[in-house]
Amino acid sequence: MNINWQNIIDGLLISGVGYLVVLLALSLLYFVFRYLPDILHSRIRSRLRRQGKDIREDESVVLVGNESAAIATALYLYFNEVHDEEDTIMTIKKVSKRYSPWSSKIFGVMKNLKP
Repeated sequence: MNINWQNIIDGLLISGVGYLVVLLALSLLYFVFRYLPDILHSRIRSRLRRQGKDIREDESVVLVGNESAAIATALYLYFNEVHDEEDTIMTIKKVSKRYSPWSSKIFGVMKNLKP
């Protein structure tokens, strides 16, 4: 029995690189989701300081659930009023089609039966 070691090494290399890429991508996503809120809060704090508003370090700059729900509800109601209400009447009209030889399968079948 002849074992092709080059194929086995190539397979292991491809598997190893694949696992490494997946682990690196997952760790990158972890760090992005872990530290993105902190980065955004620091940017909001610096923007508020530039505007002249005094904000303490222990003061929260995030929206609470009630404020987020009120904003989302207002946006939902606003965007639903933008659309016109249309009549929902559907008319189905049967159209009789003439026979068309282009869609007939009989010509393709019968052609092969002729001697």
